[in-house]
Amino acid sequence: MLSTTLQRIGGPLAAIPLALTLLAPGAQASSHREAPFITTAPKVDASDFYMFRSYEAGRSDFVTLIANYLPLQDAYGGPNYFALDPNALYETHIDNNGDAKEDLSFQFRFRNTLSNGGAGTSLKIGDRSVGIPLVQSGQVSQVGDPNLQLAETYTVQVVRGDRRTGTRQALTQVGTGSETFAKPVDNIGVKTIPDYAGYAARHVHAVAIPGCATPGRMFVGQRQDPFAVNLGPVFDLVNAPVSVITDPALTGAVPNPLGAKNVTAIALEIHRSCLTNGDDVIGGWTSASLRQARLIDGKPGSGHQASERAGGAWTQVSRLGMPLVNEVVIGLKDKDRFNASKPSGDAQFADYVTHPTLPALLEIALNLPKTAPTNLPRTDLVTTFLTGIKGVNQPKNVVASEMLRLNTGIAPVAHAEQNRLGIVGNLLAGGNDNAGFPNGRRPKDDVVDISLVAVMGGLCLANGDTDKLGFGSACRPAAVPLGATALKLHDAVDQGVVPLLSGFPYLNTPVPGSK
Repeated sequence: MLSTTLQRIGGPLAAIPLALTLLAPGAQASSHREAPFITTAPKVDASDFYMFRSYEAGRSDFVTLIANYLPLQDAYGGPNYFALDPNALYETHIDNNGDAKEDLSFQFRFRNTLSNGGAGTSLKIGDRSVGIPLVQSGQVSQVGDPNLQLAETYTVQVVRGDRRTGTRQALTQVGTGSETFAKPVDNIGVKTIPDYAGYAARHVHAVAIPGCATPGRMFVGQRQDPFAVNLGPVFDLVNAPVSVITDPALTGAVPNPLGAKNVTAIALEIHRSCLTNGDDVIGGWTSASLRQARLIDGKPGSGHQASERAGGAWTQVSRLGMPLVNEVVIGLKDKDRFNASKPSGDAQFADYVTHPTLPALLEIALNLPKTAPTNLPRTDLVTTFLTGIKGVNQPKNVVASEMLRLNTGIAPVAHAEQNRLGIVGNLLAGGNDNAGFPNGRRPKDDVVDISLVAVMGGLCLANGDTDKLGFGSACRPAAVPLGATALKLHDAVDQGVVPLLSGFPYLNTPVPGSK
């Protein structure tokens, strides 16, 4: 059915003006705790994935890839805070020929070690030397600070071809050649780390990438969660007045509930020539895997995370490309299955895109019967979600599959000039910003509002009665019961005002545990 649907889409999308921002299947939250199993393993829970041409001054020929993990961190979450899992494999994948299979994978492994050769930090108490209970014993300011009892480090390999059987080589630090990179401790508070921004900046590493002539940059560490969404009311059957969420003047009526939360970002900046392969369009997603078996030692010895013994094959438990998908598009019974799957197997999930349940759920939640779009199958969503838009971000030889897609040939736009509604917002404003969602995803892009509009038929309003965008003759204004109101939908939280940095790693300094 999926292949038949795609055959009907075809055609160049020359008339872009209103359609391009109203993209992606709808959802109202980032991918936080989106599947039953992943709620039991928060350290490998991918919450957001970003892929965009770097807009920092002097870096426009680079592509930034950011995978956020371990969402909803409370800044005061000591004494252990939020180190990543040494028994996990975190990956960022690139498909550069459109075949729905990874061609490049960047694999991150973490190691968390106690000071003094594993013995940890002790204090002399009377005639005894006794280990301290905190990760720090004093003020912290430098890489590998001696006042840290726990050192967090990581290694990275680039794999060309299949992620498990392809050829692999290590990324190294420019200048030293070291294969080991330091990760900053989380933002414990201003007494322990008075200048966290400066401390974290010292953990931005210049890296040599095998097969790439130009060095890149890399950062792994805690950041303020960059996502904005009206999280609680949305999951409470959209507990918000229709008059508010259809009034564009109230786009920022509610403070962002995630503004006080942190995440852990895995960020890479790579020259675009090192990612492409004869086509400017690339696809990307992130995944995390755990060992297939785990034994819990009932009598663990001294050490750090000493209770667990992991073994067996790597088994994928988290997957994220386009935002919001597993959160509210995939059915509950298939959420774990989706997280374990690869893009090449996405035909099994086609019904969730061609016949989405979210419009019907919104009818119930908002008490607006018969407002779901009637153009089934939803070829408008399939084009945007599974293939990319022809002439914008569709690969030359595309296999339908879910991933974020970026046309690396489109120039970036400075943060201050970015339109939070991506390409369409730019076109309506008469600007020059063609670098936003769904052409990749930048931290400023308001994917929640864009998605609400799309799922309730905004693409079909733009497609008109002549199928001018090639979404199929059934995708027309008459198939959108909400009419022009569909274009006004939002969640009352404004992504465009989230604090961000102007350069790599772009996500803001994390909220401190104490101020």
